[in-house]
Amino acid sequence: MVAPDDRDDLIQEAYCHITELPSFDHIERPAAFFFRIVRNLLISQLRHNRVVNIETVSEIGVIAGMDEAPTPERIADGRREYHRVRKAIADLPERCRLIFELRKIEGLSQKDIARRLGVTETIVENEGARGLRLIIEALRQQGEQIAEHYTSLRERKRARRP
Repeated sequence: MVAPDDRDDLIQEAYCHITELPSFDHIERPAAFFFRIVRNLLISQLRHNRVVNIETVSEIGVIAGMDEAPTPERIADGRREYHRVRKAIADLPERCRLIFELRKIEGLSQKDIARRLGVTETIVENEGARGLRLIIEALRQQGEQIAEHYTSLRERKRARRP
């Protein structure tokens, strides 16, 4: 079960997210859009806490069942996430990026990559793991920046309340 104070924070954060949209014209089902934002925020919070109450999981299931069709918002979120990952890959050191792309995107084996680049399989394995670590760290840092942004918005809105 989500605590009442947490509910208010989730709702407030969802409203902050909505107010930052440049336009509302693309939202076909406002209620479904709002609940999707709340659901995503709740899931992020649960991942951060790493302790999940079974009642909370069932509540998420109810919210998740409200609308499973891909919406323009879900598609846009997916595209934004894709671009974040592609940027993190592009920012890798050159050899690390090349090995990561050959292994994870093109699906080549470590042996084939090593032969193609003239390096050992150990180098391919180490650079692939290094690339994954760097990408995860870059995405984590971006996520923290986004969370800090929404937290500051929420705090500013609370400060304006009478």
